[in-house]
Parts: sequence; C-alpha cells; structure tokens
Amino acid sequence: MSDLRAEEILESLDNEQRAVALATRGPVCVIAGAGTGKTRAITHRIAYAAAINVMDPHKVLALTFTARAAGEMRMRLRSLGVPSVAARTIHAAALKQLTFFWPQVFGGRTPDLITSKTAFITEAIKRAELTGELSITSRDLMRDIASEIEWSKVSEVAPVDYLSELGKRTVKPRINPEQMAKVYTAYESVKHQERAMDFEDVLLLTTAMIEQEREVRERVQDQYRFFTVDEYQDISPLQQRLINAWLGSRQEICVVGDPAQTIYSFAGATPVFLNSFTQRFPEAEVVRLTTGYRSTPEITFMANSVLRKAQMGQELVALNDHGDKPSVDAYNDESSEIAGIISSITQLISQGTAPQEIAVLARTNSQLNAVERAMNAAKVPYQVRNSERFFDRSDVREFLKLVRNASVIPTEGVSWLDELRTLAQPFLTGAHIDGIAALLHLARELDADSGFTPKNLRTYLRELEDRVQQNNPPTMPVTTLATLHAAKGLEWERVFLMGVSEGLLPLENNSTTGDQASIDEERRLFYVGITRAKVDLHMSYSKKASRFLAEAGLITP
Repeated sequence: MSDLRAEEILESLDNEQRAVALATRGPVCVIAGAGTGKTRAITHRIAYAAAINVMDPHKVLALTFTARAAGEMRMRLRSLGVPSVAARTIHAAALKQLTFFWPQVFGGRTPDLITSKTAFITEAIKRAELTGELSITSRDLMRDIASEIEWSKVSEVAPVDYLSELGKRTVKPRINPEQMAKVYTAYESVKHQERAMDFEDVLLLTTAMIEQEREVRERVQDQYRFFTVDEYQDISPLQQRLINAWLGSRQEICVVGDPAQTIYSFAGATPVFLNSFTQRFPEAEVVRLTTGYRSTPEITFMANSVLRKAQMGQELVALNDHGDKPSVDAYNDESSEIAGIISSITQLISQGTAPQEIAVLARTNSQLNAVERAMNAAKVPYQVRNSERFFDRSDVREFLKLVRNASVIPTEGVSWLDELRTLAQPFLTGAHIDGIAALLHLARELDADSGFTPKNLRTYLRELEDRVQQNNPPTMPVTTLATLHAAKGLEWERVFLMGVSEGLLPLENNSTTGDQASIDEERRLFYVGITRAKVDLHMSYSKKASRFLAEAGLITP
C-alpha cells in the first residue's frame, strides 16, 4: 500500500492519537480518559499498521465488551479500508472458536447456549427448596443472583468454594450467602442436566480447550497474531486467562483503558491487569490520551476534581466551547425530584431539543422504575437501558414467543404490521412498555426499508433473532433512562443525574461498611455519570446531599 494512503490515515488524528497509531508493534498500553477518541485512535492504529504492512489485517483480533462497541469498531475499520479485521466481543470470539472445534475436541452436539439465566435460576431455586424464601417473580432478585453467578464464574470460583471466597471481596452480595451457595450449586446441576452452557462456560471451555489441546492452540494462534483489547480496566481474571491463551508467548498486544472507569468489580472486573501491564511487559510503550472532545470545559473541570479526590485516572483538557456550569437541585423527596426532572425535560423538548439527546441517569433500577411510572403518567416517551440484557426481559421474551407462533401460520388478509400491533397490545398497558414499543418502532422502520423483503412476520422474526445473537437491541428517538452502569460508553447532549444523595450515591449497602474500596468504586460511578454529558449536566438529590457533591466543590459540606 502506498505511503500516501498511510499518511491519509494519520491526517485526522491529534498528536496523542497519532502517537497511538504510530505505535504499530506491541506491547502498547493506552490510558484514555472519557471522550478522548480512543476508538478512533486504536482503529487508525490497526489501519495504519496494515497500510505499512506491519500487520496482516486478516490476523488481527480486536476485542471489546459490547456488541454495540464491536459494531462501531467494524464500521470504522471498513471506512478505513480494512474490512477483514475481526472485531468482536470477547464472548463472541470465544463462542466462534468453541463451536468450530467442539466436534474435534469434545465430540457430540454442542450444548445449547443460554441467552437468559432466569429460567435456570428459577428451577435452581425450586431444587434448592428455597421458593419460600426467594421470590421467583422478582426481576431484581433474578438479576442479583445472575450477577453473583457471573462474578463467581469469571473469578473462577466453583460452587463448593463460594462461601470461603466471600471474605476476600470488597463488594458484598445483596443475597444471603448460604442461600446463594445453594442456588449456585443447583444452577450448575440444572444446566448440566439440560446440556446447556452460559456465556461464562463459553469462556471457561474455550480457555481450557486452547490451553490443553496443542493442535487447537497452534491453529488459533496462527489465525490471530495481533490483538487489541478495549475497556481493559474491565477485564476479569477468566478473560485475562483467555487472552493469555490467545496471545501465547508473543507480545503483539495493544490494550486501552481508563482506571477511573472501573465500575464492574461486582461482576469480577478488576483494573489490576491494566495497572500492572508495564510490569508484565517492561518494554511496553505507554501513550496517554488527555484531550477531551465530548464535554464542555465546565463539565470537564468538575470531572477532573472528582479524579483528583480519588487520585485515579487521567485528568482531561477540554477543547470545546464553554457552556453552563453543572447545576445541583435539592428536593424534599424522590417524587418531587422526579417531577422536577420531567418538567425540565418537557420544557427542553418543547423548545426544540431532540428527545434522544436527553438522558436521566440513576444509581439503581428501582429509581428508574419510579421514573418510568412518572414518565408514563406524563406521557413522555422514553426507553430504558439498564444492566439487564434487552432480550432477557420477560416481556420481550414473551412477545417474541407470540411473534414466533404467529409467523408459522400468518393471519389471512391482514397486513403484517397490523398483526404485530395486535400481538403487542396487551404489553402496552403496564409500567414497563418501552421494550415492546422499541420492537414496534423497529418494525415500522423495517417496513419502510426497501431492502426488507418479503415484508412479513417471518422476515421480521429473522431480524430479531439476528439481533438476539448479536445482543443488538432496537432503539427509539426518545429520552433515555439508564443506570450509571448501563450508561458507560454512551453520551448525550443533556444529562439529568438524579439521586446524588447519601445512601444512594454512594449506595448505602456499600457506604455503611466503611470499606474504602467500595466508596472509591461509587466515586468512579459518579465520574462515569458526569462524563456522559456533552453540554448540560443537571444533578439533583433529595434529603441529604452526597459527599461527592461537596468533594467536587458544588455544595458547602
């Protein structure tokens, strides 16, 4: 490829991003603050290395944590002329390899992949004879149990070791440990009996397969020789073990992360691998991205003050135009707080702000539930993004089951959109209607797309099943409601960060322990919330203001 093409790839980068792109041989460690253009930097690095023939793009594996981020990476790499690069989530890359080698290594039929743990957890609770103590109808409980199982497995903690390992954890589970141990044991038993595997099993089995089978290891390591790992601060011990198996004795690896955005300790993530990267690779080149392109200087200044208090992360320099200072509003109770936020959102939309440029962020799902009820009452359209996978939601799964059944025998003389609306109607009367509304919105978009043929329920179902596999939920042009965990990696023009109160942020069950590691994690969550806002940041609290607001100099302690 010509030098001219290589130089064109570098043209749109700032000096720090260019330094990343020019570091074409590993090991490389990029410390990238929020909104500093890390995706641009690492995709241009791959494209530039391919242009100067340092990397074979067919042998590059770019790893990230969400299907959305992987999709964005693929799109950017295509636009840079390297469409052959494999950009996948770690789970997707592992599943592809496990499925390919299964007949050779394990024999027989590949186990069914569980996309939702709910049904298996429900059966596990019954087998553990805990139905009188644990509610199998509670979405929050199911989510908490699933999170505990996931933490255990990515931390390589077997059911028999679960109780003994709890003492080493900084964030304690919300579920009774003895009950959790019984459910975890029963869950693994049910899964084995049903010949099924979850996403954590995919990582465990793929890792063991590469480690123990020389022929598999040699083929995989020949296929992928250059690695890029995004969001490296969120790597779990099991994921690191898999990366080690992929990498072998080679050093062609570029990792990208931000210690200030480590917010998944409860799920087994740890920044230790990012922080110790130069100890494992003493010759590693370290590049820091410090120019913030997302937020105004006022928002960036506040974010930096949080970083200084926590003594973590990379402070940012904002280049954007100045804007309003972040605001703080106090309320007597949560309902008044929510009413104030909805009033402000309604006013913004009436003044011309696009609804999809507005987000309400909260620490917990229960806060969002209260916002949902108020939004429905005020007839303000919204969509929820939380830590739960969209296609795991019970209403979404039930709706897909109806669509699947209806697509087998289409109703005579009824156009497909009308039939879909009829199927959706019973789901549009409760508190949580945004999921089904998003599926209907997707249907309308597809119906207007000339490439969507034939226009019927079967074709629509195929699209949905593809999205289930890719974990690619539909979106709507409406206001977003999100937990702070689910908001990571996203951005909006105007952000309402609610519940910045003692007991909520930091969360009471963490802060009352006095554990500094837990408080630090909560402070990082606060930082993530702040840095989602591009132009306007409105914070609010009820009763007692969070200590974090005082630390940031926004209120008098």
